[in-house]
Amino acid sequence: MLKSDPGSRRIREGGQMTINPGSPEFPHRQISNQLKERVRRGDWQPGERLPSIPAMAEMFGVAKQTVQRAVDQLRVEGILITKPGSGTYVRGTRRRLNRLSRGRYGLHRGYHADLAARYRQQLVRVGREPAPPEVADAFGVRDGTELLVRRHVVRTDEATVELGASWFRVTDASGTSLERLEAFGRPLYQEAEEAIGRRYAQATDTISARQPSREEAEILQIRPDTPVLHLLHVAFDESRKPIEVAQATWPGPMTTLTEEYRIPEPAADPDPDPGLSLA
Repeated sequence: MLKSDPGSRRIREGGQMTINPGSPEFPHRQISNQLKERVRRGDWQPGERLPSIPAMAEMFGVAKQTVQRAVDQLRVEGILITKPGSGTYVRGTRRRLNRLSRGRYGLHRGYHADLAARYRQQLVRVGREPAPPEVADAFGVRDGTELLVRRHVVRTDEATVELGASWFRVTDASGTSLERLEAFGRPLYQEAEEAIGRRYAQATDTISARQPSREEAEILQIRPDTPVLHLLHVAFDESRKPIEVAQATWPGPMTTLTEEYRIPEPAADPDPDPGLSLA
């Protein structure tokens, strides 16, 4: 006999959840939609455990494989997270990031947006490693060139939500505080400016979506087919020479990127010959 659990009782208390055999929608999609609606309504809170797969299969009157497909779909969408040996849980709320170059540096020198209280950043490694292709290309060096890297993760109570790395030339960072496994009490770029002796003047951000590596999927606790958002941030000095190349990777379904900017007013005297003729 299946044991009752709080999640199972929550389903029953929240109303009947059934499969419509006459619907053209596949059963696993009907189940995933109903579970998603329960999460949206707050029947299950972030971090709360759902009923077991066998328990939900009995409630819906379907095979366990059908429920598993529904749960897998919600994992891909970033709504649920499965902890081996523990169960399936509601993931935390979607993380909103203002991580483009303007958001990192702000309008005033010294500005640094603090992470929300429930996000914890941890420095996990500082050392020399071969440069991956995109980092080497940004620095204008050969793939595999030895660089200094500072790696970090950002976590919530439920999961890791960001993998990050900041790369510097060994010739710039050797013998400086950047080589220490130490979290500074100020933004990294300020520490780098003082250590290297060059000012951050310009920056570019390139954002792409891709499949995660095996290591990324394992650390972020996502399926291998769940897309991630990847940021390549290149910071230059006043002579347009790269100082730092930073990477950040986030689980795509749980992340939104926001860029806020002003729209310039129309010019007082528009160009009388814009070079465009509309028939």
